[in-house]
Amino acid sequence: MKPFIILENAVPLIFSSPFPFPLNWQMNEGEAWTVMGPNGSGKSYFARVIAGEYNLQQGSLSFPFMDEMNEISSSTKRRPQSLIKTIAFNSVFSIADFEGSYYQQRFNSSENEMSPCVSDIFSESDFHQFRQMSSLLEMERIRNRRLIQLSSGELRKLLIAKSLLEHPRMLILDHPFMGLDEASRHQLNDFLYDLARNGLQLLFLVPSESEIPSCTTHLLKMHRGCIEYSGEISRSQEGMSASSIVDMEVDWSSFPDLSSSTGDEMVRMEDVDISYGSYMINRNINWTIRRGEKWALMGPNGSGKSTLLSYIFADHPQAYSKKLFLFGRKRGSGESIWDIKRHIGYTSSEMHLYYKQNISCLKVVASGFFDTIGLYRQCNESQMVVARYV
Repeated sequence: MKPFIILENAVPLIFSSPFPFPLNWQMNEGEAWTVMGPNGSGKSYFARVIAGEYNLQQGSLSFPFMDEMNEISSSTKRRPQSLIKTIAFNSVFSIADFEGSYYQQRFNSSENEMSPCVSDIFSESDFHQFRQMSSLLEMERIRNRRLIQLSSGELRKLLIAKSLLEHPRMLILDHPFMGLDEASRHQLNDFLYDLARNGLQLLFLVPSESEIPSCTTHLLKMHRGCIEYSGEISRSQEGMSASSIVDMEVDWSSFPDLSSSTGDEMVRMEDVDISYGSYMINRNINWTIRRGEKWALMGPNGSGKSTLLSYIFADHPQAYSKKLFLFGRKRGSGESIWDIKRHIGYTSSEMHLYYKQNISCLKVVASGFFDTIGLYRQCNESQMVVARYV
């Protein structure tokens, strides 16, 4: 097989580099690689290295596929970086400016007029040129929707379509199935298989074996910046399970008990509708959450899951017009949004668009003690034990 990318004894110029040893790796034409490892293992840094985003202080990074391309088109020399497209969560900033937006804005229809529509990003010829892709990624269904109103899964599909319109030679997908419902995961999995079969080089970054796309031919397993395995994939390969949860003794006595003031009922909705302006998504939802219950809210992308939760989390102004009871009180009976939010911990992919600080998962959990987005106070020992337990 012809080599596609070669990394030899490479030491990238990265401040506080996660790689303790030089990197050696080779991708050949026709191979589809998955880089797997837990959070913090160095997957994203590795992808950025092979995409040519870092200078090397030692070793070499070469792109043999460029030799043949430059021979075919000697008049136009392209850099390899222009032919390698990466799709990560923050890639949404490449198609729209969210800098002036805020987290709850998608729920305020009167403030969304400046947000572009999907049809502003894709021309009519784009839809015709990629008719099969457009159908598979459900672009027709969302073409008249505004970007700020799309769910995280819908944005994911949009990013994939946008990248493919640029005719890349290689596509890197960080968490390819993140935010997608089950049907969309199967659709994308089949779509990626077709892309690989048609000659597009693919590389995926995933945290566990269950997230590996079926088109994968080779696996690179990372841990703490080290390559533990590199070679052909075996689905029965051992040693890929996530670390087990450690039993901890947690003292819950210092946490507030709401039972005396709220009773057994945490949330109650009666005949609640979900809509974006005049666009109706769901009608007549009746739902009660009682103390001690653990619910899973499921539904396809764009079915209104995030909007329904926004009523509970005091993010949506329409909640005041709904027959909604939170912690034993009718919504809009004198409580502030902060009275509600201080009893609820919530994180979402949408929130990541508007809070872009690089903090650890542990700090995100611990910030719930202080009702802040981000951790700005020191936790005591018992609070850190609880945060690790959660």
